[in-house]
Amino acid sequence: MKKKLAGLAAVIALTVGLAACGNGSKDSTDGSKSSDGDKTVLTVGASPTPHAEILEQVKPILEKEGIDLEIKKFDDYILPNKALADGEIDANYFQHIPYFNLQVEENGYDFANAGGIHIEPMGLYSQRIDDIKDLKDGATVIASNSESDWGRVITILQDAGLVTVKDGVDLETATFEDIDENPKNLKFVHDINPELLATTYQNDEADLVAINANFAYNAGLNPVNDSVLLESDNSPYVNIIAVRSEDKDNEAIQKLVEALHSKEIQDWILEKWDGSVKPVDK
Repeated sequence: MKKKLAGLAAVIALTVGLAACGNGSKDSTDGSKSSDGDKTVLTVGASPTPHAEILEQVKPILEKEGIDLEIKKFDDYILPNKALADGEIDANYFQHIPYFNLQVEENGYDFANAGGIHIEPMGLYSQRIDDIKDLKDGATVIASNSESDWGRVITILQDAGLVTVKDGVDLETATFEDIDENPKNLKFVHDINPELLATTYQNDEADLVAINANFAYNAGLNPVNDSVLLESDNSPYVNIIAVRSEDKDNEAIQKLVEALHSKEIQDWILEKWDGSVKPVDK
């Protein structure tokens, strides 16, 4: 009987020990010390290009600071914020400020902007024309189903003299219903997921296709060289590091943002993408 009790006690002790190890592993993904106590593990969700590529360059910088940066790649715009809210990642790096604000408002996320990192100019691409002057009357313009990008597309078209919006409309939140003058009678389609727009362009499904820069890069397109129309330099669509509000002052998060703002990383960004990804320092 004593032997049986001793065996049972050993099993219980082993189970408790394994549970404790499991908890230590989970904590290590919350921007805290890993189980060996030597390094802080910081897990950041990111779009594959350019965000994850930029983070890869930051890894050795953070390693010197005792931070093990883990990068989790996402191919869409919905899951990175859900993963952040659910505590699966410590931060994400894929979205611009207007999209971030819209997602926080619509979903009630308790998020904070930990810092702006870069701007990716949106471009409008065409298989049918090389010069916007050749755009025909009644041409079709395809944009994504992401409402936060609509004002961005409209701004590009307005800057090109193709449309105007109604008086008093904020371009950042403008919709296609806010268009006032449309002399070329452009037709707008905006029901396609952002990640599918490069394929839409490659299939020549419209006269103009508005593609977010990260998806354009993945399709081998350079916004500066390949777009028919390009977003202006004063764009408010800065890509940011987003975190849960409680973690905004987390030391590991702050060191991540500092590393991304370093001259070394900003110079690398400019060289890597020939100026079509533009770093910011705030």
